[in-house]
Amino acid sequence: MSRIQLALNVDDLDASIAFYSKLFDSPPAKVRDGYANFAVAEPPLKLVLIENAGHGGSINHLGVEVADTDAVDAEQTRLAEAGFASIDERGTVCCYAKQDKFWVEGAPNGERWEVYTVLADSPVESAACC
Repeated sequence: MSRIQLALNVDDLDASIAFYSKLFDSPPAKVRDGYANFAVAEPPLKLVLIENAGHGGSINHLGVEVADTDAVDAEQTRLAEAGFASIDERGTVCCYAKQDKFWVEGAPNGERWEVYTVLADSPVESAACC
């Protein structure tokens, strides 16, 4: 299972949760202080909302969620063979989840892409996340 992740900065988390719940006919999968995510079945999408006053409507980062660490490794190898540099992060806490992931570097417009798998839920957020 793979799905695209779209992480958006939002000004008002509650209003954004209400809007996206209706838009995708799906409740959030996780809600924390200043954070929510949706695991939308159709279309396959992980929508992440990050409360970031004054930056609402902008992209925080993009990603691809994959099934497991083997898939993370396979994608990192494939992209390295294609000439992409990456920053490896294993066992890191981000978006209130323990993850194995890497960040792809060098996008022509500076957008941030991650390829990741969720290992476990986390009750806390990392200061270094996103």
